[in-house]
Amino acid sequence: MRRVAKLMLFIGCLALTSPLFFLYRLTRSRALFAGQAQLLALAPGKIGSYLRVGYYCMTLKQCSRYGYIGFGSFFAHPEAELGVGYYIGSYNIIGMARIGNHATIASHVSILSGKKQHGYGEIGRPIQEQPGFFKVIAIGDNCWIGNNAVVMADIGEQTVVAAGSVVVYPTGGFEVVAGNPAKVLKKITDPLNNNEKF
Repeated sequence: MRRVAKLMLFIGCLALTSPLFFLYRLTRSRALFAGQAQLLALAPGKIGSYLRVGYYCMTLKQCSRYGYIGFGSFFAHPEAELGVGYYIGSYNIIGMARIGNHATIASHVSILSGKKQHGYGEIGRPIQEQPGFFKVIAIGDNCWIGNNAVVMADIGEQTVVAAGSVVVYPTGGFEVVAGNPAKVLKKITDPLNNNEKF
């Protein structure tokens, strides 16, 4: 019964956000997409999450309906992808990212579209006018990214990024990373496959 109620709620939220989707589809305006995403970020509670997920299921490159997107969080680019079972906390800004299955992203996290979005090498020319390069950032399955982290590079599978860390270099899988720039603190190992006693 609960599963049916959730499905009906999701379908209702799809219906509510479909005019936004059709307007975006008609114009293909990236600015319109960003504005709609920011507007939906302000819808509170679980209903707000359902509205956001419904909208992104229609507009992102890939998005599963099985996930949660918190208040104040939005995607800045329609090229983003979301796997199954994701959790995205509050006040996150996510660029061109490919987020894997069961990834957990805490609050106030920024996932940028790489670390070269803005050029700065031309002296005398405003930085805002200098060309940059946008890259899709991959977040592996089952990752956990802590509060206030900034991610500018790929994160391997089941990696934990400590709160406040700045990821500027790709990480391997099954690691705990921390710091600015983030460095490996330890490897995550399966206690069933080693001789450590707990």
